[in-house]
Amino acid sequence: MARPSANERFSAAATRLGLEPDIVQFPEDTRTAAQAAAALKCELGQIIKSLVFKCEEQPVLALTAGDRQVDTEKLGALCGGTIGKADAKIVREATGFAIGGVPPFGHASQLSCWIDQNIYRYEMAWGAAGTPDTVFAIHTADLVRLSGGQRAEFTN
Repeated sequence: MARPSANERFSAAATRLGLEPDIVQFPEDTRTAAQAAAALKCELGQIIKSLVFKCEEQPVLALTAGDRQVDTEKLGALCGGTIGKADAKIVREATGFAIGGVPPFGHASQLSCWIDQNIYRYEMAWGAAGTPDTVFAIHTADLVRLSGGQRAEFTN
């Protein structure tokens, strides 16, 4: 039996959480927030970046608006430790997805999650749907419930 694709795994996880995502596939990768915003013809801030960091060796998820950068000192204060980069292996092990395709929820393990307050400037946003060339639209009001995350200020 073939292993489900990353999009199928994300879609199944979203369905279990009560969301039926409409996954949009691009003809080419949209690995950066700017590429995704250009392809969708939306504002950069409407792209949700799902970034995995290490806090005292534990993976944590930071959901940020596409036009913001994570301030690792602020994120570290929220997590209670020192923030470091998570390499591709850690990202895949923690989320089940490759860098560039990590969705904001539906991961292989439950991660501590922080949601950038700046995402809430918009009613709708776009997140990766399991691969670098797929996205889905989401009401920003649903992010806390679906991700299990907490809203916070940790970006510049």
